[in-house]
Amino acid sequence: MNFRFLFGCILSLTLLGGTMAQAQTRVAPRKPGGVAPKARLVSKGAGLKDGLTMKDGRIVLTELGITNPITADKKLVNGTVISPTGLVTAKDSSTIQMAEGDLVSLTGRVTTRRSIVEADSLLKIKTFDLRYPGKRKKMEEEAERKAKVKTKLAEDKAKAAEKRAKANARR
Repeated sequence: MNFRFLFGCILSLTLLGGTMAQAQTRVAPRKPGGVAPKARLVSKGAGLKDGLTMKDGRIVLTELGITNPITADKKLVNGTVISPTGLVTAKDSSTIQMAEGDLVSLTGRVTTRRSIVEADSLLKIKTFDLRYPGKRKKMEEEAERKAKVKTKLAEDKAKAAEKRAKANARR
């Protein structure tokens, strides 16, 4: 009986001792005069660049993350004037009508939605090539090989169908 009691005490002390050894650690205090981390702005939704955008048939102005529709003509730094209807008049009096998704920077540079999509696609291809060098080329070669196999199978099917048609015609 003493042996059981002694063994039980040793076992319980071992188990409890392991949990007592775990102490809570405190974060080291900041040094006096130390630099506190900068607060970061958190975006809620898709980020918009500063500038004027045609959205739902209206021109909206985004400055410093704040977006509001314009109600009067807006004159930009380079002399370009944008009307609330989306008519962009450059300093040399040439005019462009903005379409849905077009962007005019605050310096007066007009960027169409199509050029934005093309630039994004090219950027995605470049980053893919940098991340996986040679993989895109291998994928293209594999696609060509599969296309060749597919056309060969189609030719073989056509030849087989032609032979069957000849065999049926002889009967």
